[in-house]
Amino acid sequence: MGRILSVDYGKKRTGIAVTDPLQIIANGLVTVVTSDLFDFLRAYVQKEDVERIVVGKPTQLNGKPSENLPRVENFVNRWRKAVPQIPIEYYDERFTSSLAQQALLASGVKKKARRENKGLVDEISATIILQDYMQSKRAL
Repeated sequence: MGRILSVDYGKKRTGIAVTDPLQIIANGLVTVVTSDLFDFLRAYVQKEDVERIVVGKPTQLNGKPSENLPRVENFVNRWRKAVPQIPIEYYDERFTSSLAQQALLASGVKKKARRENKGLVDEISATIILQDYMQSKRAL
């Protein structure tokens, strides 16, 4: 059984989370500059056993695509062509950024620290996407 990796794709930064090898726990991994994302993931899957990648699908509250969706689709299509042996799929990411912000507030992270480390929100968002994805699969 391989890990599941999740991606909260952003215009500038992308949060990444990953499960343990038994797919029990989701943990934040890192936030990378989006322009480096493809190379980072290729290197990661070469050294770790990754079963699949889950990408947050940016959708507005009304269900319509957000402005970031074309960028995400370009990334997903590029991945599918370059690394077809590792499936990549979408998962609804609505509310993950606000949930990540709430988690940071609840954990006591000071405003200054939140402002200085914006990537932390992206990493937590990726973790929330992965946790929700894992829960949805267990419910089946």
